[in-house]
Amino acid sequence: MTAALFTKPPTAQEAVLAEMRRLLVTGELAPGTPIRQEALADRLGVSRVPVREALKVLEGEGHVEYSPHRGYVVAELSVEDLVEVYRLRELLEAEAIRVAVPKLTPTDLEAIELAAADVTAAGLRADLADVTTANRAFHFLLFDAAGLPRLSRTLRQLWDATDVYRSVYFAAPANRSRVNDEHDELIAALRVGDVRAAIAAQAAHRAHSVEAVSNALTT
Repeated sequence: MTAALFTKPPTAQEAVLAEMRRLLVTGELAPGTPIRQEALADRLGVSRVPVREALKVLEGEGHVEYSPHRGYVVAELSVEDLVEVYRLRELLEAEAIRVAVPKLTPTDLEAIELAAADVTAAGLRADLADVTTANRAFHFLLFDAAGLPRLSRTLRQLWDATDVYRSVYFAAPANRSRVNDEHDELIAALRVGDVRAAIAAQAAHRAHSVEAVSNALTT
C-alpha cells in the first residue's frame, strides 16, 4: 500500500484556514478589510466554528486583528514587522542550511530542482497563490533536510507570518524572474556542497525580498 492511502483528509478548520491563507495571499482579503464571519462561513459552506478557529490561528500569526467593537479585520502590513521576522529567519535558516547541505543526497537535489521548476511555472502563470506555495516547498525541502524538526516548525511559523508580504513581492514580474535566478544560484551551491555559498545565496535572496517589499509599502 502507498502512503497516500493513509493520508487523512483535511478537517473543516484546516480547509478553512488554507482557503483564508489563499484569500490573504491573493489580496482578496486586503489589509484593513473587515472579516464578516457569517458571510465567510456561507461562502465556504461551513459553520462559523471552523471560521472562528481559523481566525484565531491567523490572529496569532499577526494576519488579522480583533477588537470588541469592530470584530476581525485584516491587519495592515508593517515594514517593522517584516524586518523583524526576516531577521529571525536569517538566523535560523543559516543554521538549517549549515546542517542540511552535508546531508543532501542526489534524490534530495533532484527534488529541490523540480520544486524550483514549479516556482518558475507558477510565476509564468502569474498565479500568486501557486508561486507562494511552490516557493515554500522549494525552500523547505532544503530546511527539512537538516533533520531538525523543532527548527523546521519554527521556520514554518515565521513563514506563515509573512505570506502576505511575500505576495506583495511576487506581484511584480521582475521579482518573479529574479527569484528564478536566485534559486538557480542557491542550487548551484548545493550541487557542490558549498555551505558558505548556499547560506550567502539564501541571505541575498532574502535581503532583496525585504528591500523590495519595504519599498513597495513605503511608496
